[in-house]
Amino acid sequence: MYSHGSESLIKQAREIQESELQKFHSRLVKLLQGKELGHEAVDSLQRLHLILSATKYTRTLPPELQKRLQSLLSSPAEQFQVLSSAVLRETLPLSGQEVNYNQENFIQLNSHAAALQLSQAGTRADVSSLCAHLLRSLDSRQSEGPANPLAHTLPILNSVLTHSPECLTADHVTLLSKKLVDWLRYASITQGGGAPSGGFFTGPRSRQPVPIAELDGTVSGDFFTVLCVGQGFTEDQWMNVYSFSMLRHWLLTYHSVSSANNTADTDDRSEVDGSVVSMVSATSSSSRLLPPKERLREKAFQYCQRLIEQSDRKAHKRTDSDLQKACLVEAVCILDCVCGEDASLVFRTFPCIKALFGRLSSDLSFARVLLPIAQFYLNHGEMAAVDCESVWTLVFGRFPAELFNNPFLAHEFLRFLRLNVESLQLRVPQYSHSFPNLLKFLAWDSPAVVDDFVDLLPSLVTAGTAVELLHTLLDLPCLSATLVLQVRSTSLPISEPGGRGLLSLDAFRSQSFRGLFLFLLRGEAGSGDTIDRLSTLHELLAETADWPRVVQCAQTVPVLLHIYFDTVIAVADEKLLAHLVQVMLERSSLLLSIPKYNKEIHRVFSCHLLRLCKLHPSLVVDQSHELLEFAGATAKVYSKEEIYTHVVWVLGEYLSASCDSRCSVSLITSCFETLEAVLFEITSSAPPPGADCPVPRVVTSLMSALAKLASRSHDLIPRVSLFLSKLRTVTRGGPVAWCSDEEDLVAIVTRGEELWSLLKAPGVAQSVLTPPPPVTTPQWHRDTNVAMPLRLRALTNLTHSQ
Repeated sequence: MYSHGSESLIKQAREIQESELQKFHSRLVKLLQGKELGHEAVDSLQRLHLILSATKYTRTLPPELQKRLQSLLSSPAEQFQVLSSAVLRETLPLSGQEVNYNQENFIQLNSHAAALQLSQAGTRADVSSLCAHLLRSLDSRQSEGPANPLAHTLPILNSVLTHSPECLTADHVTLLSKKLVDWLRYASITQGGGAPSGGFFTGPRSRQPVPIAELDGTVSGDFFTVLCVGQGFTEDQWMNVYSFSMLRHWLLTYHSVSSANNTADTDDRSEVDGSVVSMVSATSSSSRLLPPKERLREKAFQYCQRLIEQSDRKAHKRTDSDLQKACLVEAVCILDCVCGEDASLVFRTFPCIKALFGRLSSDLSFARVLLPIAQFYLNHGEMAAVDCESVWTLVFGRFPAELFNNPFLAHEFLRFLRLNVESLQLRVPQYSHSFPNLLKFLAWDSPAVVDDFVDLLPSLVTAGTAVELLHTLLDLPCLSATLVLQVRSTSLPISEPGGRGLLSLDAFRSQSFRGLFLFLLRGEAGSGDTIDRLSTLHELLAETADWPRVVQCAQTVPVLLHIYFDTVIAVADEKLLAHLVQVMLERSSLLLSIPKYNKEIHRVFSCHLLRLCKLHPSLVVDQSHELLEFAGATAKVYSKEEIYTHVVWVLGEYLSASCDSRCSVSLITSCFETLEAVLFEITSSAPPPGADCPVPRVVTSLMSALAKLASRSHDLIPRVSLFLSKLRTVTRGGPVAWCSDEEDLVAIVTRGEELWSLLKAPGVAQSVLTPPPPVTTPQWHRDTNVAMPLRLRALTNLTHSQ
């Protein structure tokens, strides 16, 4: 939201009158004619930009003002370059004016002018023409000095490659690939500024070329790279740096060019026999025989090999160490790209990558470098037949366990998982069993990574992990609290503002409860479904229920549970689903006490309990003992009314011989007696101290379930009828203790009278309360053997106007 002052300025800019705007344009033209442009010119340009950008309509500036603004694009002050470019991008070009790509424009080219020219290229032909002139400028001899546009050419081409790669032609690809080869491999190896040789008469003529140096200060004995240092850099050395920065993007997307590229590439390949190409690609001395693309891949391979060698040197500055890590990430990614294009490079690259992994794997400060290495192993490890066990042990073991509180690594790591989820499921057995570790990222910073886990969770649900994963999701707030305690325990003891120490922190450090917390912090699945002493753990963590991380984590659990159940239905058999029903009933009473958390979990359980039973009605018979035990506990009527209501409904709906032939009369009678006892108890006495009156929906669900069961076993009908008749008699005497609202009581009695009336005709009651599938899911409009489709068509013709 904008502040009040900002909204006022925007409103003024939108409501400015045309006459006032023309006067403002005239004043600005006069102001820009001056030789010295000061703060007044800056303020006026800022105001003009606000006026133009505050409305959705694109305006046209007077020709004189537009020319003045275009001249500012080459101003020595970058502030005026930025402002003039921003203003011109909000306007339409002058009528009849075309983008002029002449040599003079490119001599004065800078990044802001280039961005403007790219934005004004209205068609693919304009962009292609811009690319052609940019690439032509690379071949021409450039002038020395700050006006040299080479530094801005590659970023512009990179932008084109990002947004419109189809505008590049085969000739463009060939030319730029050749230039990148020259810049990457054949840049100068002497420093650009030169260094004094000493002496009193030292001058420009006595300065001798000084070779470039490595980050550890030694003289470089090989070609120039981004990790070389010096007092100054030449133009081709800067282009070496720019080329490396866009190399990976170029390798990934230069295939998206016009179809003519395929022909050109084929012609290039035809000059050299395929077997010869594979032979000479192993030696850099013969690389000039290769076509441009293959030659670029070879030089990129050599460049990245040199960067990896340079990264082993001890840098004198910390910033240089960070640069080494960043270049290692890019180098490994580029090697991955070139190996993906040319499989013969895999066998030349793997020894280097394997050695790099062995050198860095013990130092987690290189974690962001190790992720591209893991990507390389995933993409090419099978082809090279190498053992990847140590890589996945590190990635899925130590990374989440020790770096869960590193937000940058969390982003990179989860992105790696999302991009490779299918490959990880097929090739990495540790992946699906590492969810206790992976969920630590979610437990620590739920808002930042919940979107990633929405995509990843289905891949973690398998028949072997489903039960343990469900327990782990329910205990996610406990894991969040435990991670906070783990971080705090490494620092000084933390006390509350009142001076009282955290009991949960003391428990975390205590050996008596160490096993409970170690189970939550386990690294992989398989050590057990859940904790035996969950209630004890919840008591220890009771004071953490209002911690921000714990509360945020608890808010994500219902979302993930919905995704979990949507997935588990597709991978689980009935035996596993029956186990999950049992887990839902048990865990409904074993949750960390967080405001609103328990009710949300009960709502999710209720939704998916109905769904599971509807798909597999036999689950009700399989789990009848557990369901009846749950439904027979009167206390749950007052504390878990949501899930209790649905359990009662499921029993009344699916405990039928039509759903499962194993459903006997004795089972129906047992269920009837259990529900009857609960209904009698809650309607004959006041609620327990501290509890509210039972929800009317619970009472009506119990009555409906009893009526359904009685309609299937007619011997039970008198017992239900007797209760319903007594219920009507009792309520005539005035208010009752178990229902405080008169409207609710009327609704309950009305439902009772409806059921009582139905049960007077048992045959009708059964067809109404338990209708057969053809009635609940009719298909008459599709059945050609009945007259219904004909009648529907006749009625449609009558009702539709002719």
